[in-house]
Amino acid sequence: MSSTAKPENLLLRFRPMDSAHGVSRATVVKLAEHLGCSETQVIHQALSLLAREVLPAYEADDGELTEKQLAAIREAEPQGRATSVSSCLF
Repeated sequence: MSSTAKPENLLLRFRPMDSAHGVSRATVVKLAEHLGCSETQVIHQALSLLAREVLPAYEADDGELTEKQLAAIREAEPQGRATSVSSCLF
């Protein structure tokens, strides 16, 4: 099975009207003028903001600890010794 590289360019078709799921070319032009950058940069910034909002910032963990893991933690750090942080510092 051979893999081919995806092209570096992407065709973007603007919506005829702005909506929750897309914008018109006129809106992108206004944003570019307002921000003082190119239309391409506006699109990159918008996608960057969306990526930060939607994609997880870190890998999902393995879930809850098992009883065996909890037992190992309790053995390493015995429970029941109530101390305050300030008493450990001073």
